[in-house]
Amino acid sequence: MATSSSTRETFDDSDTRHDEMHSTIEAWIQDLVNEVNSAVSSEQFKQWLDVQSRFHDYSYRNTLLIKLQCPHATRVAGYRTWQNEFDRHVSEGEKAIWIWAPIIAKQCPECGNSPSYHERSDCEYNDTEPDDWNKGLVGFRPAPVFDISQTKGEPLPELETEANGNAGELIPALLEAASSLEVAVEFVSPRKWSHGSAKGVCQYRLEKQPLVEVRDRENEADLAVTLVHEYAHALLHGGIDTEDERSKRELEAEAVAYIVGRYFGLDTSGSAFYLAAWEGDEPKTILDRLERISSTAQEIIDVVDEVMADD
Repeated sequence: MATSSSTRETFDDSDTRHDEMHSTIEAWIQDLVNEVNSAVSSEQFKQWLDVQSRFHDYSYRNTLLIKLQCPHATRVAGYRTWQNEFDRHVSEGEKAIWIWAPIIAKQCPECGNSPSYHERSDCEYNDTEPDDWNKGLVGFRPAPVFDISQTKGEPLPELETEANGNAGELIPALLEAASSLEVAVEFVSPRKWSHGSAKGVCQYRLEKQPLVEVRDRENEADLAVTLVHEYAHALLHGGIDTEDERSKRELEAEAVAYIVGRYFGLDTSGSAFYLAAWEGDEPKTILDRLERISSTAQEIIDVVDEVMADD
């Protein structure tokens, strides 16, 4: 997979800056598309997909139950599932997270009940014997699951999506640029972070500036790229809240973060794995949204460059 430049780009000639910057951003977006294609076909990504496929996709009410009992949960599975499928074991003393598990059993074609409930109901269906009934959902029962943080054992494959490089001067400039971009920013300590595995979030507020919250961490380069990613959401996606647009919004925001980070000399090649994880999206979508990505990246770069020039 290609690696982003680790030296800062410069466009010093004011007469040609706009055209040079525009063509360079186009080239960088094409680089990102190529890197995403490479990531999708990599062995690392295939192993990651295989593991993800073995986790259940929980219903909204179960997701809510999990978050209420274990706000930091990221991956949950049953006791035996952790043992048999992932070679991990629940740590001694850990408390279960309780969810609703479906009960699948023989089901009356008329009333939908299992044979035992069918016998006690007013349903008079008797065209076929219970042994010939098809199986279906007849109810729910409480079932215990555990988050990966409650287990020990073999590590799960991870995608290396973090940016790298020297961002010591960039972060203060990004924070100062927030007012010009009309965005409010808060760094949140890992202990107080309430948004699961997300690195950052952008919240749109009625009659207020969008609020960007970022989980604080030691990797300043990744922190800076996360800030840019959430700035892009703030600038591009206010009022867009349909679920089918979510992956497209992520493509735009991460492409902006890739470009801005690369401009300031950071290695943002991990964006390829980040975008590849949005299963079902074609890399072509990045190119289709070129103008929005390009103009937003240039807006953030211009503001940050101006801040740095004034310091």
